[in-house]
Amino acid sequence: MKTLGTEVIARHSLRWLLVAQIGLLLPLVDNATPWSLGICAICFIWRLGIYLGKVAKPPRALVTTLGIGSAVTLGLIAKEIGLLNALINLLLLGYSLKFIEIRNRRDVRVVVLAGYFLIALNFIDSQSILNAAFILMLTGVNTSVLLTLYHNRLSLREPLAFKMLLQSLPLALLLFLVLPRLAPLWLVPQLKTGQTGLSDTVNPGDIAKLTKSDALAFRATFEGQIPANPQLYWRALVLENYDGRQWRLAPEARKLQKDAPFLPPLREANKGKSLDYEIIAEASREHWLFGLDVAYSPTQGVSNLPDFSLYAHRSLEGRFHYQVSSVATAAMDPRLGLGVKQRNLALPQDSNPRTLALAQQFQEQYPAPNARLDAMMNLFNKEAFFYTLTPPTLGEEQIDDFLFNTRRGFCAHYASALVFLARATGIPARMVTGYQGGEFNSVGGYLSVYQYMAHAWVEVWLEGRGWQRLDPTAMIAPSRILDGFDATFNPDEAYLQNSPLSPLNLKQYPWLNELRLRMASLDYYWSLWVLGFDGDRQRQLLSNLLGGFSIARLALLVLIGLGGILLLVAWQAGLLRLPKKKDPLLAAFTALEQSLAKRGLKRSQGEGPRDYCDRAISAFPSMADDLKAWQQLFLRLRYGPALPRGYHQSLRKLKRDTRRLRLQLRNAQLNS
Repeated sequence: MKTLGTEVIARHSLRWLLVAQIGLLLPLVDNATPWSLGICAICFIWRLGIYLGKVAKPPRALVTTLGIGSAVTLGLIAKEIGLLNALINLLLLGYSLKFIEIRNRRDVRVVVLAGYFLIALNFIDSQSILNAAFILMLTGVNTSVLLTLYHNRLSLREPLAFKMLLQSLPLALLLFLVLPRLAPLWLVPQLKTGQTGLSDTVNPGDIAKLTKSDALAFRATFEGQIPANPQLYWRALVLENYDGRQWRLAPEARKLQKDAPFLPPLREANKGKSLDYEIIAEASREHWLFGLDVAYSPTQGVSNLPDFSLYAHRSLEGRFHYQVSSVATAAMDPRLGLGVKQRNLALPQDSNPRTLALAQQFQEQYPAPNARLDAMMNLFNKEAFFYTLTPPTLGEEQIDDFLFNTRRGFCAHYASALVFLARATGIPARMVTGYQGGEFNSVGGYLSVYQYMAHAWVEVWLEGRGWQRLDPTAMIAPSRILDGFDATFNPDEAYLQNSPLSPLNLKQYPWLNELRLRMASLDYYWSLWVLGFDGDRQRQLLSNLLGGFSIARLALLVLIGLGGILLLVAWQAGLLRLPKKKDPLLAAFTALEQSLAKRGLKRSQGEGPRDYCDRAISAFPSMADDLKAWQQLFLRLRYGPALPRGYHQSLRKLKRDTRRLRLQLRNAQLNS
C-alpha cells in the first residue's frame, strides 16, 4: 500500500501549483539575476509540458547539477549583487528546480513550504497595502495547493483555503494588538537594487534627473494648519565641500553622522512657537530624514545633527515613522566656529576665473553683505537665465560656463553658482538639498512629497543672524516656489519622463484623481496604523481600551479575546446552535394532538393533519363542528398561499380555538 508521501498527486493539484508559481515568481523579478530568471522560466515551461503530457520528467542528475552549479555561482557573485539578493535567487532556483522534479505529495509539501518563504520575501521590498493584499492572495493560492492534496476537487465555488484564512484573521488581529513589539535581533542585509532619491554627492544636473520619477519620498501630517507652499522647504542634506564639479558632504559631517547615536540632543528648536507634525518616510536605504527648518525630532533612533538636519541611526529599509517639531524663528548658528567658517569659504584653486572676477565687482560695489547678496540674487532675475529640466552639459569650468555661456539650468545649477559667488566675496555659504512643496491629499488631510519635488537651495551665514536661506530659483521661476512644481512644468518636458503610466498623470481627470487620492489615503492609514504600530502606539491603544495599562488587564483582554474566538469557532463548527423558534402552526397542531392522544386517539405513523382531524371528528361527534372549523383554518394557513391576507389575525384565532378545544376534550365522550 502506498504511503501518504509517495501517492501520485492529482492533476488539479498541479494546476494550482502552476498558478502559484507564476504568482510567487513575478513579484521577485527585480531581485533575480537574468540567468536565474532564465532557469526559472525553463522550469515552468518544462513543468507545463509535463502537465500537458508533451515531455518527460527531467533526470535527477540534471536537476542536481543545475542546483549545485547555481549555488556555487551565487556564492561567487554574492558580494556583487548583495547577500540578500543572493539568498532570494537561491530560494527562487531551489523552488523552481524542486517544482520541476515533483513526483509525489511529499515533494509538493516541500515546494509549498518554500513558497511561503518566497511570499514573506515580498514584504522586504514593499509594505504597501496593495502589496499586502497581493501577498494575502498568494498565501491563499499556496494554501490551496496544500489542500488539494487531501480533497478530490477544489474549485472557486468551494474556496476552502480562503475560508480558513478568514477564520484565522480574528486570532491574527488579537495577536497583532497584544504581542510585545520587540526590537529585531539582527538586521536584514541590504538589497543591492537601484533606489531613486537624493544623494550625498550632487552634480548640477543630478536633481533634474529626479523630476523624471513619480516615486513617493515621504508623507507628512500636521497637527495644525499646513504651511503655505513657499514655506515648505524640507531639509535633508547640507553639502559644504566643492571640488569644481561635485558638491558633497564634508568629512566632518560624515564623522558626525557616524557618531549620531551618541550626540547630545539639540534644543534650539524648542525655543518659540513650534509646528508639530509626523512624517512617514519611504524606504530609501539611506539615513537622512526630512524636516522643516528648524527641525527637532524626539523620536527614538533619530538624531538632530549640528547642521540642523535629521539623521536616522539605521538605514531606511522600510517605511519609517517619526515625529518632528519645527520652529521657523529659531536661529541657526548665530555664532559660527572658525572651522565651520573656513569650510564654508573654501573654493577650488584656479577655477572659474570669470566668476571670481564678477564676485570681486560685487564686493567692490556692495560692501555690505546684505546688499551684495541682493545684487547677486537680482543677477538671475535681470539677466537672461532660464529654468529647465534639460540643462546642457557644462564644460570644465562649470560655474563660468553656466553664468556666462549656457545660462540654462535647474535648481542645483543656480544654487551652486550663488554659493560660489558668495564664498568668493567672503560670505560663508553652503548648498542644502531636500524637497520643496508637497501635494495636499484632501481625503486623508496630509501632504505627499514626491521625488520630482527634489530641490536645492542656498544658506548664507550673516553676523548675528546665523544661517539664512536664499533660493535663486525663486528669482527665475517664482511659480515653482509659490505654486509648486506641477504649476511650472508640463508633460511636454522631461517631467515624469520615466513614469508615463504614473497615477500623477491623472490629475486632469477629476474623478480619476479622486480615486487616486482615496487609494493613496488608504495606503497612508495602512502605514500609520499597521506598519507604524510600534511599542508606543501599542501601549497608547491598550491604555485607552483598558483604562490604563497593566499586565493583569492585558491578560484579561487576551482571555476575553481568545474566549470570543473559541465561541465563534465552536458556533461555525455547529457545536453551538441557538434553539430554533418553533413554528406556531406546528405548535398548535402538536398541542391538539397531545390532548387527543390523552383521550385515546393517537395519530398513526405517517398520518397527515387532514386524515387525523377526520378521525377526530368521527371520534368526538359532539365537537364535530368545532373540530371541522379548526381543521379548515389550519389547512388554509398551513398549505394555502404564503402569508394570505389577515394571516396574523387568523393565526391568533387558531391559537384561541386550540386552547378552547383542549378544554372541551377533557369532558368529551369518545365515540367507540
